[in-house]
Amino acid sequence: MPGAAGVEIISRGNRRKVVSLEEIASGLFIGRANSKSPYLLRIFWPDGPQEVEDPYSFGPVLDEGALQQFASGSLWDLADRMGALPCTHEGVDGVAFSVWAPNARWVSVIGDFNGWDGGRHPMRLRHAAGVWEIFLPRLGPGERYKFEIEGADGVVRQKADPLARATEAPPATASIVAPQLEHAWSDDEWMARRGENRHPGAPISVYELHPGSWRRPWDERPTHNWDELADQLIPYIQDLGFTHIELLPIMEHPFGGSWGYQPLSLFAPSARYGSPDGFARFVDRCHQAGIGVILDWVPAHFPSDAHGLEQFDGTALYEHADPKEGYHPDWNTLIYNLGRTEVQGFLIASALWWLERFHIDGVRVDAVASMLYRDYSRAHGEWTPNIYGGRENLESVAFLRRMNEVVAARCPTAVTIAEESTAWPGVTAAVEHGGLGFTYKWNMGWMNDTLRYFERDPIHRGWHGGDIGFGLSYAFSERYILPLSHDEVVHGKGSLIEKMPGDRWQKFANLRALFGLMWAHPGKKLLFMGGELAQWAEWNHDRELDWGLLQQPEHHGIQRLVADLNRLYRTEGALHHTDADPRGFSWLIENDHGMGLFAFVRRSFHGGAPILVLLNTTPVPRTGVRVGVPESGQWRQILNSDAEIYGGGNFGSGGTVRTAAEPDHGHAQSLELSFPPLAAVFLRYEGPVV
Repeated sequence: MPGAAGVEIISRGNRRKVVSLEEIASGLFIGRANSKSPYLLRIFWPDGPQEVEDPYSFGPVLDEGALQQFASGSLWDLADRMGALPCTHEGVDGVAFSVWAPNARWVSVIGDFNGWDGGRHPMRLRHAAGVWEIFLPRLGPGERYKFEIEGADGVVRQKADPLARATEAPPATASIVAPQLEHAWSDDEWMARRGENRHPGAPISVYELHPGSWRRPWDERPTHNWDELADQLIPYIQDLGFTHIELLPIMEHPFGGSWGYQPLSLFAPSARYGSPDGFARFVDRCHQAGIGVILDWVPAHFPSDAHGLEQFDGTALYEHADPKEGYHPDWNTLIYNLGRTEVQGFLIASALWWLERFHIDGVRVDAVASMLYRDYSRAHGEWTPNIYGGRENLESVAFLRRMNEVVAARCPTAVTIAEESTAWPGVTAAVEHGGLGFTYKWNMGWMNDTLRYFERDPIHRGWHGGDIGFGLSYAFSERYILPLSHDEVVHGKGSLIEKMPGDRWQKFANLRALFGLMWAHPGKKLLFMGGELAQWAEWNHDRELDWGLLQQPEHHGIQRLVADLNRLYRTEGALHHTDADPRGFSWLIENDHGMGLFAFVRRSFHGGAPILVLLNTTPVPRTGVRVGVPESGQWRQILNSDAEIYGGGNFGSGGTVRTAAEPDHGHAQSLELSFPPLAAVFLRYEGPVV
């Protein structure tokens, strides 16, 4: 008791002194009491006496079963069992602290409650699992704390709690004792039917956003809180017709410039946006409005901040010890040791925390390719082969399969999504069939090929039609999401509209055609914020989107086109029922000998009319083009990206066209059509001519 003038043991019942303790060293008092009755400590401070419970008079909080589950990597309610938990223990209210540090020489909990003095509250070691714990009476939610750890290397470090459920707002680094979520959920109807989104034929259209830079407050605050964001974002998403939002990582992260992709507190919503209960209210309100919420989640790597997981107990506890396995050169971060059961359990428990406690509808796993390959972004000699001499990261494969199995078992209506940029087979195949078990995978190949095509001058596009057609050779090998994500509008790549060639008119027309192709192509959709505005500037996380652009007709037209494409996609079964079924897609014009024209049919086998899609990727209007179609009768134009309401020139066939008995493109009948310049056109089959 550093600073105390004296200490007595007193009876908890009548407060009578049992024995006075002797100070044998500065702040260290000892004594013997013959009674085993409950007792308190009376501490004589310079400003007066204080009566408190002795933390070391309480028995363990963690039971042996929980410790065994933790050691085996299967304590799925980890953040409800360890970390800093307000509770009543042996009839006394307080906070139970616990932390995994098996190689530490000693561990103390420090905070405002003890003057951040590591000598005040050393913790006891539960040897079997390497977990240290202590119960501190009379503490409650809101207390700031860290763990002070003397590591196996003799170095004393102050570490934030890996299992903290709340934190200080950066740049402060302390953990905060958080209460249990108090939010009363009102999303039963949504939760009961959200499993439909796991079906390959579900219409899923995702608006990806960074909550700190979508809009900024008018006052001096850097970000909106969750309630303010919900007030503005939810009606906007409803107007645009997206089915889901996807948030860049909102787990607490020290460096805002990482956009959340270097998190350290995998169980704590970032304090930048408010409290955990505020985030729960945000998700609930989205669900009540019919909007799903997906979180980006990062189990691949973590930053090396001193208060974080690096060398947590003086050893490479969470990371690999060998830099060839434990250091990521691209991001200057550390790589989780997924071969360790406790680390696997920690990460999977984090995913479950968001899915179960916050009703999140899915997690998008970041940087999966970097997890799957030991030589990812490494030259010869900079990586270590697996036990068979190969480049595959077997521990990561096992982790991803286990994670997907656990999520499917505990949250069967949630989805998992892989950002995986290679041709690794079976990413969305079931684990029992040798796959990784994800629900969906980002189609990075489609994104790269399509953007490369649209960035070309239209003069040259006619000879590069393979960039558009090649994706259909593998479009049904996985369950895909087509992403135009944040990664494509940063680091000098330019915004989507800036990527488009030509003058101002051609740039807007190209972008409208690109969006038309994307929404017509098999696969779910994902668009990063600002794309719907045709924002000229690259995304900057330190400023809000350029909302003023909507005052200009061309920009407003792009936004309206995205909304209409979303509604078309959701209402026309042919555009989503067969996203993963090759029978629902057929080319009519794939190679037009240099004219830059494409035509294909999407169809549904579950109701709904076939949809004919025309695409002209040159600024030259084409008239009198005959296109063979599979059904005889009437076809009606239902969307033309060159329409005046979108900022176009209103060129096209318009209205309804009828087939003629002139064979073409392998069909007995055909339509004579006009292809607007730099545009996509959708026509729906209306039935036979009456």
